[in-house]
Amino acid sequence: MSGQGRVIPGKATPRGRFPHFRRAGDFIFVSGTSSRRQDNSIAGAEADAMGTVTLDIRAQTRAVIDNIADILADAGASLADVVELSSYLVNMNDFGAYNEVYGSYFDESGPARTTVAVHQLPHPHLLIEIKAVAYAPRQGDKV
Repeated sequence: MSGQGRVIPGKATPRGRFPHFRRAGDFIFVSGTSSRRQDNSIAGAEADAMGTVTLDIRAQTRAVIDNIADILADAGASLADVVELSSYLVNMNDFGAYNEVYGSYFDESGPARTTVAVHQLPHPHLLIEIKAVAYAPRQGDKV
């Protein structure tokens, strides 16, 4: 289904009219992905009984990359097929911790990467969003 997008059951519903990914030939374009879960809770965001919120960039980064891996699996690919990532951090003070988690998934042979700071993301508890491009030649129709 070259050129078609897909919203994946079991993942957080996109907050707009766009798919989780779109395949174009042998390329898979993963939309900006966060640590939001299907129930709209956010991995790496916890509130105590008094409402004090704790945000964890490590947990959010891990959840984002795992969400991307799930999306790619649905498209018939894996993180090993990722050729480019763009990461958006709300606070560059989180760069070190984000980079540490990122390094547990990818090394210097992995995807090209750009990381930029943004003013905010669609929810105040989100610290990071990542979009990805994967190259995965098809072995039949997998999407």
